Amino acid sequence: MQMGQGTLAWGLLQIMTRNRFGRPTALIFAAAIAAAVGLITPPAMLAAAAAPADPNGPAASADSRPACKVVASLDRLDYPLVRVSRHLEEDRPIKIVAIGSSSTAGAGASSPDASYPSRLEAELTQHFLWNDITVLNHGANGEEAADMLARFDTSVIAEKPDLVIWQMGTNSVLRDRPFDPKATALHEGLARLKAIHTDVILLDPQFAPKYIAKPDAEEVVAQIAAIAKEQSVDLFRRFALMRRWHQTDHMPFDAFVSPDGVHMNDWSYGCLAKWLGAAIVDAATRPTATAGRPLR
Repeated sequence: MQMGQGTLAWGLLQIMTRNRFGRPTALIFAAAIAAAVGLITPPAMLAAAAAPADPNGPAASADSRPACKVVASLDRLDYPLVRVSRHLEEDRPIKIVAIGSSSTAGAGASSPDASYPSRLEAELTQHFLWNDITVLNHGANGEEAADMLARFDTSVIAEKPDLVIWQMGTNSVLRDRPFDPKATALHEGLARLKAIHTDVILLDPQFAPKYIAKPDAEEVVAQIAAIAKEQSVDLFRRFALMRRWHQTDHMPFDAFVSPDGVHMNDWSYGCLAKWLGAAIVDAATRPTATAGRPLR
């Protein structure tokens, strides 16, 4: 007697999950086994794997945006991601918290699934099939670094993250706040993150028309880079990446910035996730011979 397709697929998924396979991996293996015995077709198997939408798909090809091609050597992280690396070696789940303002929350995206944290989870799941990867989006519209710091206990520390991606620096500049040479909130936040022994990546502001029009824009970007180096924490240079899109790849701003002149769009959030994902994979799998020193 032949089992129904749904019954077999569900049974395979439950067995593999109980035996420490992560759900994404279990889905892929269950679909592969079912396809091998002729119960589902290869297109259904691909659907079960739930591959994310490609930022180079039909919507992207119809305009002036080039393919999102990652050149890992251009944006490598300076320091290894020690905790993430350990979890990969031990086949343990990895939890990432993305905290920031509206460009973390996903303003400018067509849906929450198109925000950079959602796309990053899909990118890392494709790279690390043997681990459960979770990326929590704790972005909040309009916040500055001090606002984010005020909710660290509930939005970051309580989650017990293995990696924190902290995006900041945009709203204070847009609101013409006086430049803070001491960057008090950033220093305090990094101290609290180091106390819980999580890996950290700072994410600097976006290269967008309304941001770069402000007199303190590049000074804040440089300050974040200097503090990352001083504190020996990683920095992903989003500002530099987006500037390359505009100045080197000759993309008009409306190809990667939403109509408000500040936020990213579906294509640029997806491409950011590809670049950031590649940088995380590299830093988490870097040979131990280079693990003790920065790349720059």
